[in-house]
Amino acid sequence: MSKRTTEDLENSDIIGATKAPFDRLGKKNGSLNEEKMGEFEDPWEDEYEEELIENAESDIEDEDVMEVEESAEQIYLPGQELDKDEILEADQSVYEMLHSLNVKWPCLSFDVLRDNLGEERKTYPAAVYIVAGTQADKPKNNELMVMHMSQLHKTQNDDDDSGKDSVDSDDETLDEDPILETKSLKHYGGVNRVRVMPQKDCHIAASWADTGKVLIWDLEPAIKSLETSSFQIPHKALKPLYTVESHSTEGFAMDWSGTVAGRLLTGDLHTHIYLTTKSQSTFIADRVPFVGHTSSVEDLQWSPSEKDVFASASADQTIRIWDTRNKKKDSLCVKAHNSDVNVISWNRKVNYLLASGSDDGVMSIWDLRTFLNNQTTPTPVATFKWHSAPITSIEWHPMEESVLGASGSDDQISIWDLAVEHDPEEGSHKIIGKGGVEVPPQLMFVHQGQNDIKEIHWHPQIPG
Repeated sequence: MSKRTTEDLENSDIIGATKAPFDRLGKKNGSLNEEKMGEFEDPWEDEYEEELIENAESDIEDEDVMEVEESAEQIYLPGQELDKDEILEADQSVYEMLHSLNVKWPCLSFDVLRDNLGEERKTYPAAVYIVAGTQADKPKNNELMVMHMSQLHKTQNDDDDSGKDSVDSDDETLDEDPILETKSLKHYGGVNRVRVMPQKDCHIAASWADTGKVLIWDLEPAIKSLETSSFQIPHKALKPLYTVESHSTEGFAMDWSGTVAGRLLTGDLHTHIYLTTKSQSTFIADRVPFVGHTSSVEDLQWSPSEKDVFASASADQTIRIWDTRNKKKDSLCVKAHNSDVNVISWNRKVNYLLASGSDDGVMSIWDLRTFLNNQTTPTPVATFKWHSAPITSIEWHPMEESVLGASGSDDQISIWDLAVEHDPEEGSHKIIGKGGVEVPPQLMFVHQGQNDIKEIHWHPQIPG
């Protein structure tokens, strides 16, 4: 990976939120106004006196105005306490696009569906297909939702009062509302996790149900019905293609192979990992598990380059490397964290790098080549303790080898660039957070404003 110093990023914003007094956001403040001017007071009564002292205090007033302007908007660092008259508001200048949507039920998991709209798209308005699984009030009310979000216009200039014209000719500062279209498939039981096969022109997805079953779906008819309003989803397509019943309990860990289409790994709370493989006409679920973990299997990742190799993360604090040809024992095992290893991500661009996130908020970056050295205990090449609560999701950027994102139970999404190196000569540019904690130079951005963030994903066809 090429390296960049913090000097390259000196003028960039890293925090996507600012502190603002309620009054700026329209809080009613009538009592305060009445104190400044009585209910029936003549507003011009003291005009003559004010003119006498205006020039004498002009310099002081200018200084006061500057102080008010400077204090009106401040960069907010996670962990800082807000005053009772302050709330967080998004700084639109650091988001090229920011839209939000609400759904009927909470969702623990979602995944991006590839489309035929082109690769590395950078123009607006954008369009995105995703699939998400619900956590409804009753098992029978759950759904697998296939969503099409369109007319997603650039929003970066929405809060810009400068009056400058947008340089994006694609958008032409259009301000139409985004469009959300949804097709739902009945799903008995809450959806713990959903994953889509990564191969192009394929919309096969798997869902981990809290009933202990893994359901495999063909989402192509649902997508077609979103693209063509007259198309009716066949009744057969409303049901799963196949149900994996190898597990004795529910789980969360799941991953499709990127090198061999149709190979699915699933891990459960009882330490077991099973492999399901697609045949010409159906799927075949193994009945013999991979055994080795001593606690819940939390996450699974196939190797991006070796078709028979995968990694697993567990609440037993270990990361293990496996070969599918040997189910009785892992090939390598490393005690990776001092608490549950919740999530892992295998770098698709640099296939010896693995990122992990734990229950104590620690993120670690591993060089898998050190796992092969039996003489020393592997240690991470980088460790970050920025999040103050469990890491809930972590994922490498699909196009930038040094960039990754993470989410935590502290209601943060953090974006990192490991190619950035600290320059000792730039010590005066350090940003210090709560309790004297230094903001790492590799931390590029922090998104806040959402609660209970469970999962994040980069779009494989839209770079940002």
